[in-house]
Amino acid sequence: MAGAQGGVARRLAGGRARTDGAAPDRKLKVGFVLARLFTLSAFSLFIDTLRLASDELDRSGRVKADWELLGSTRHLIRSSCGVSVAPTSDLTRPERFDMIVVVGGRLESEELCDEETLRFLQHAADLRIPLIGLCTGTFILAEAGLLTRHQTCVSWLHYASFRERFPDLKARPDRLFNFDGMRGSCAGGMSSADLAAHIIRTFIGRDAEQNALEVLQIGRARAPTDTQTRAPLQQLEGMATTDRRVNATLITMEQHLAEPKSIQSLAGMVGLSRRQLERLFLTTLGMAPAHAYNLVRLQRARQLLAGTDRPIIAIAIDVGFNNASHFSRAFRRTYGVSPTEVRSGFARMPEEEAEGAIIDAAAERRAASP
Repeated sequence: MAGAQGGVARRLAGGRARTDGAAPDRKLKVGFVLARLFTLSAFSLFIDTLRLASDELDRSGRVKADWELLGSTRHLIRSSCGVSVAPTSDLTRPERFDMIVVVGGRLESEELCDEETLRFLQHAADLRIPLIGLCTGTFILAEAGLLTRHQTCVSWLHYASFRERFPDLKARPDRLFNFDGMRGSCAGGMSSADLAAHIIRTFIGRDAEQNALEVLQIGRARAPTDTQTRAPLQQLEGMATTDRRVNATLITMEQHLAEPKSIQSLAGMVGLSRRQLERLFLTTLGMAPAHAYNLVRLQRARQLLAGTDRPIIAIAIDVGFNNASHFSRAFRRTYGVSPTEVRSGFARMPEEEAEGAIIDAAAERRAASP
């Protein structure tokens, strides 16, 4: 997060961010751009954290911050849940704002925003105004060519789509949010409030942040180094971990199945040596990282076998196995049934029921074995 204050701080009075809890010399001004079918939770959590930080208690005065909802037209903008909001300003003079926040929407939408909005964001970037993408707002910034040389946080849910569309950009599916001073991003959901709290603490003050968190009933704002709440092995394997480095590694494993990363590379991503990561996994999960990686791959294969009609060899390749026989042996060792048996016996069941049946069948076979 080094240098994270630079872009906004230069725009605030005196070129300095506040770190003493005192009010800034002038308001922090934020512009919001909403995608078509935007995510209401990401927008509301960010703007309400800003609103409550701007004044005492819940008075909602625009004392320490101000904001506008920007649009290429004044037509209502519909969210993914059906609630619509109206822009309060046209796309003019981006220099009015200390930062511009782009709220993403459902990726099935043919066009998240129009060309005029993209040009507005590019103009803002030319003026060195910090740009932040909430949830899939990062897709809009990437589409506009504005994330080059910046690391992006993407939800584990949308990571594969982001990598497919923008293979040359740096993205992480494990972290909650990132802000380097010129670009910010978050995974969406509650992490929108975490990112807003970080910005408020840095550029308005700790007292303002604390007021917002207390009114919103948020006990603690999470840090950019905290991991997303996705736990790949927890739901189906009965394993849970609270170690953020282990969970971050598991999330990264989950997003690199067809071409698995080396254990050395995974260790480096969480600031550990290979040996340190192996010790941490053994202490936390009781298994080596390589074994955990294999379970993550087979877990995904099991989901595909139970919930899709893809050929078994295609599923094997999707989860990083070079041939079907190697995949079948590994699958049987883990679950006690072959991929073919799963496909023939459970393919017509709903996904959760099929997975439960697979687990039960595996348990029966293990109990019956000498």
